[in-house]
Amino acid sequence: MNTVLALRHVAFEDLDSFAPLLTERGYALRYVEAGYDDLGTLDPLTDDLWVVLGGPIGVYEQDAYPFLRDELQLLRTRLAAGRPTLGICLGCQLIAQVLGGRVYPGHGKEIGWKPLTLTEAGLNSPLAAFVDGTSVLHWHGDTFDLPDGAVLLASSDQYLHQAFSWEKHVLALQFHIETTGRGLERWLIGHAGEIAGTPGLSVPALRVETARHAGNAAERGRQTLIAWLEQTGL
Repeated sequence: MNTVLALRHVAFEDLDSFAPLLTERGYALRYVEAGYDDLGTLDPLTDDLWVVLGGPIGVYEQDAYPFLRDELQLLRTRLAAGRPTLGICLGCQLIAQVLGGRVYPGHGKEIGWKPLTLTEAGLNSPLAAFVDGTSVLHWHGDTFDLPDGAVLLASSDQYLHQAFSWEKHVLALQFHIETTGRGLERWLIGHAGEIAGTPGLSVPALRVETARHAGNAAERGRQTLIAWLEQTGL
C-alpha cells in the first residue's frame, strides 16, 4: 500500500478534504506532529508522498522552534532525492527556504477568501481548476522569494508569490485548498487571538465568507490534488 506522511504543526490544520480523497485512492495516512514527535526517527525517503502542512510560526523562528531545523534538513534530503512533496502555507515556505528562497514577514496579513491570478504556467498546471476565479483561503503574514529553478504558478492581489512548482515532484501552495467549511470552524477557535488582533477581521464575517466559498474551493482543491498526483505518477 502507498503511504502518505502528513507533517502537522497544529492539530486543526490537517489534511481535511484531502484525507478521504487519498484514502479512496488507496493511500495509508499517518500524521507526524512537529515539535512533539521525534523527527529524528523519520526517513525522508520511504513514504510515497509527504504533505507539509501549515502553522502560525515563521520559518525564520528557528531559535524559538528548533524542530524547524530538523524539518528543513528532512525536506532538503527528500527534495534532492526527487520524492513527491506537497507544501501548504508554512509547508510552502519551508520548501522555498530549502530551495534557496528567502522567507520573511510580509507587508500585511492576508486572511480570508479571494481568487488567484494564474500565470501562463499555472494555467497549464494542476491549479488550472481555479482558472475561473474560484476563491481560496489565504491565512498568512509571511512571504518568500521565488527559489531559483522554481516556476511561479499563481499570485494574489496582495502577494506575488502564491504557488510554485519545482521540477516534477514538488508543489508549494501559500494558500489553502484542503480546508472545508466544517474544518475551518476549528481554525476560528484556534486562531481566535490572531483574528481578534487583525483589523477588519471577525469570526462572523469569516464564517459568512466560508459558507459562500468553501464548498466550491474544496471541490477544486480535490481536482487539483488528483491532477498533481497523476502528474507525478502517484
